[in-house]
Amino acid sequence: MKKILIIILAVFVVLIAAAVALPFIFKDQIAERIDKEIAESVNAHVYYDLNNISLTIFKRFPHISATIKEFGVVGNPPFQYDTLVHVDMLQVDFNLRSILFGDNPSLTGIHLDGGSLYVKVLEDGTANYDITYPSEEDTTAESNFQIGIDLIEVKNFDLIYDDRQLEYFMALGNISMEGNGDFTLDVYELPVKMEASIADITYEGTNYLRNKQFSGETLMNIDMDQMKFTFGDGDFVLNDFLFDFEGFIAMPTDDIEFDLVFGGKDNTFKSILSLVPGIYSENFSNLKTSGSMDFNGIFKGIYNDNSFPSFDISLKVADGMFQYPDLPRPVSNVNVDMQVKNTTSNLDFTSVNIPTFNLDFGSNPISGRFFLADLISYEMDGALKGKINLEEMTSIFPIEGMTLKGILDVNAQAKGKYDSAAQIIPSIDAKITLANGFVQSAEYPAPIEKLNINASIINPSGQMNDFMVDLSQFGFELEDEAINGRLKINDFSLLNWDGALNGSVDLGKMLAIFPMEDIIMEGKVFADLQTKGSYKDVEEGRYNRLDTRGKASITDFYFTSADLPQGIRIHRSDADFSPDRINLTQFDARVGESPLQATGFLSNYINYILKDEEVLKGQLSLNSSKFNVNEWMTASENTESEALTVIELPTNIDFNMSVAAAEVIYDNLTLKEVKGNLALKEGVLNFKDASMSTLGGQVIMNGTYDPRDLAAPKFDFSLNLADLNIPLAFEAFNTVKAFAPVAQHLTGNFNTNIDFSGILGQDMMPILSSLDGKGLLKVTEAALQNSTLIQGITSLTKLNDTNTLQFRNLNIPIEINNGVMDVRPFDVRLWDYQANIQGSTGFDGSINYLINMQVPAGKFGAQANTLLATISGSEMNESTLIPIAINLGGTYNSPKVGLAGGNSIENLLTNALQSRVSSEKENLQEQVTQQFKATEDSLKREVTLKAEVIQDSLKREAEKKVSETKDKAVDEAKSLLKGVLGRPKPTKPDTTRKDN
Repeated sequence: MKKILIIILAVFVVLIAAAVALPFIFKDQIAERIDKEIAESVNAHVYYDLNNISLTIFKRFPHISATIKEFGVVGNPPFQYDTLVHVDMLQVDFNLRSILFGDNPSLTGIHLDGGSLYVKVLEDGTANYDITYPSEEDTTAESNFQIGIDLIEVKNFDLIYDDRQLEYFMALGNISMEGNGDFTLDVYELPVKMEASIADITYEGTNYLRNKQFSGETLMNIDMDQMKFTFGDGDFVLNDFLFDFEGFIAMPTDDIEFDLVFGGKDNTFKSILSLVPGIYSENFSNLKTSGSMDFNGIFKGIYNDNSFPSFDISLKVADGMFQYPDLPRPVSNVNVDMQVKNTTSNLDFTSVNIPTFNLDFGSNPISGRFFLADLISYEMDGALKGKINLEEMTSIFPIEGMTLKGILDVNAQAKGKYDSAAQIIPSIDAKITLANGFVQSAEYPAPIEKLNINASIINPSGQMNDFMVDLSQFGFELEDEAINGRLKINDFSLLNWDGALNGSVDLGKMLAIFPMEDIIMEGKVFADLQTKGSYKDVEEGRYNRLDTRGKASITDFYFTSADLPQGIRIHRSDADFSPDRINLTQFDARVGESPLQATGFLSNYINYILKDEEVLKGQLSLNSSKFNVNEWMTASENTESEALTVIELPTNIDFNMSVAAAEVIYDNLTLKEVKGNLALKEGVLNFKDASMSTLGGQVIMNGTYDPRDLAAPKFDFSLNLADLNIPLAFEAFNTVKAFAPVAQHLTGNFNTNIDFSGILGQDMMPILSSLDGKGLLKVTEAALQNSTLIQGITSLTKLNDTNTLQFRNLNIPIEINNGVMDVRPFDVRLWDYQANIQGSTGFDGSINYLINMQVPAGKFGAQANTLLATISGSEMNESTLIPIAINLGGTYNSPKVGLAGGNSIENLLTNALQSRVSSEKENLQEQVTQQFKATEDSLKREVTLKAEVIQDSLKREAEKKVSETKDKAVDEAKSLLKGVLGRPKPTKPDTTRKDN
């Protein structure tokens, strides 16, 4: 027996040792097989590290545990920037005996500690969790696993569900869960416990829960054949609110069937208060309360595109009271009776009934009622009445650093239906007054006082034309400066208005009283405005019937914020208002570091303010002594180190602008005497006769900048460049560096007329591979010195030992297509020899040129004389012109210089001289040119293909940046999960940006 035990122990040790050692011995083979299996079955990027996979028997002996850390899944397009799942640690337990001696391995435990799941469904229904390849056959094999799990354990897990098709968003954090069950059965029971922090639950733009704590324990019965999940008697807690939840959810088909009953358990008024934002805090346990509460509901029926389950939810509060222990007055006499009900499968037949609602803020009672019959006729009956002493109310709900005084009186009733077609609205009688209002902040010694509001909303008949809103009084004083206004609106169908505003206010003082984070603002605003008109006239375009007039001015204004770190300072601005336009008579400002003066007018402004899709029109004249564009094109105040970013233009503005600036700083250019006309319309900026002095010459520009597609902003310009300095142009323009690298060794000036178009990158620089253009480059006089091209030609031909070339009166026709610049044949003198040059330069720096030269035979020295002597009967001599063809390839800085038509000077001279004898000179040159063009076409195709690949890559990267702005809500939820709900967690790699 002892011997048998020793043998079994030895076998066990060997097996364990093998299980531990094999992954290290065959690591590369294992990784290769895993990657192959993943690639064949998963349409996503799965990241993992074999070094983070381990086996042990010591965690849950007699079970053996396999553990993997730091792995996850990142989607493929369009979800290439989203991490579907990330797991900090996953442990899977197996019964050791079943592995050693059984035919069917038994899975006994699953442990997940830390991680996140991000489910994303786009508007078209495409989901990021759909990552398996489609299969025509059901290849699912019968599993040998026995899944009798005695422990499922989840800790510190985050979940975000972002369904943009349903407009549903849910973010849960710190999820912890325990359960167990035999998952091999078709029907089994699953005891489960769960805790989570509810960061956000929003449906169709309405937020239902935010920053709540949830826990629950129940026994679930799961029927996998019918996809039916039944909840037994259990306990659930939301903050301090305890409730039960019984019934089932079934998904046997595409429909979802609900039969649920829920209700409060042993609840008091205090428990329901825990759900009120702002009340549930660290001091909630010290809150004094009394009163009873009853909550219950049902949710039963089919959910699909055409049906919604019926429901009946009710809440009752009786004799509620709560008081903070360190405050003198309570909120008491809280009574609420509310029922939300729908007995049909049509959500439009939902009714809301609140027959009782009242509470007392100290000695200030508020009471009301509300009834809504359905969401079709909108028949309603409601009332709200209360008189509140603000000073007493803030003794119950204190506002830190703020003192409030005044009497707020509300008395409102509404009854009837809303029917826009029949011109019917509920009859309304509502009055709201605030008398002797007083607001004082601890941040500023002077208060806002004499704050008075008197408003009424009246409609005695229920007809739209009897509707009237009368804000007969609005005003306040702040340190001897007063604002007063009035506004009356009548006839709900026409919306006639008559209002006025008069007075001045110090914005710096207002900001001190009502501070806003990361905002600095100061200055004084004065207004004396009267307005009268009808929204019906706005809709019909009868602006001559609208009467808005007066004036407004701003002095010593300054504003800066986190979104506008450059700051705007307006020394003075004066505007006159008339019905059809706002005339800007004076505007003297500094935007960032740039002084700016403006005059002009805005039109269609009333329509623009009142209607969503209207266009604000205007004409402005802008002047500046020095304007720095760079600081408005970067993401931070550090304009020297930050890359430029795409400038988005509004689509609902139609402006014509004349611009004049003595100096403009743009990227690395200093532009002088800038002037021209700009037109902004439908999100496209047009330049007309824009001229400027720069780089030693003059630039005249016409064209467009179109950023409507932020991922691929376009430009299309016609440029007239005169007397620009060649070396300065090389240093300033990346296009010159790419397509004319020879400019770095040229001195002189050039002229050109060129049409130029393409796509801008996210740094506002042209994407070279996207460029198209056509024009004529003119060089009056220039010198080329110390160029590797000259060195290559002289070394090959021995025709000249100098490293300098002089050019005069060159006309070079160029054309750019898909990032390749074609230089059509042009004549030039290279030293003392006539030559013709043609070829192309790619955006990637590649060059391919052919130089055809005419060289007197005598310039080749003794070797040419020897050849001439061998050709009898010819009339050739040392002055006979010999055609030489030179190929230039490679790149400009590393050129490949070679001869066309022969592999040596001797062969070239022999062929050339013989062609002279047989009068085949032209044929020889034609053959060389045709061979060059064939090679050039092949190289162009390669560069064009590379251009397309690069443009696709840049497009995806740009779309990523645009997409990141659209995912702001998700980012905020993630921040909330990490911060407000936060637990210290190890930093995970940014898996959405893995290069592999």
